[in-house]
Amino acid sequence: MAIFQGGVISTEYNLMYELRVVTKFSAAHQLTMVGSKCENMHGHNWKIEVYVTGEKLDEGGVVMDFGEIKKHVAEIMSMLDHKYLNELDYFKQSQPSSENIAYFVAAELQQRVDNMAVNVSRVTAWESDDAAATYFVDHPQ
Repeated sequence: MAIFQGGVISTEYNLMYELRVVTKFSAAHQLTMVGSKCENMHGHNWKIEVYVTGEKLDEGGVVMDFGEIKKHVAEIMSMLDHKYLNELDYFKQSQPSSENIAYFVAAELQQRVDNMAVNVSRVTAWESDDAAATYFVDHPQ
């Protein structure tokens, strides 16, 4: 990582940049085997935070254009927004919990990022103002 030391960038460290995009979607779901009122069909207005990282800036001085990230995230949100999540193919294999929604968004976004130098690092799915689940992507070194 490189750091500033006395006004000069030291290259004994690697740089890492992280970008964040926040979006929202509304959907219904039903969780089973949780032993609470969540077993009834109910809905949330989810807030989704996606983070992408990169070690290098491109010729434009950015890791990745925010507009491109937002476009990909909007495509993913359109798959979830105003849907009954239990009926979506992916969630027929796994419960549509906040944890699995975070994983789903991370996996879908990584597939869309057409840049080997940029990785999805984490996704947080907020199901309410005070409850969220974060999926941290483990990238091989």
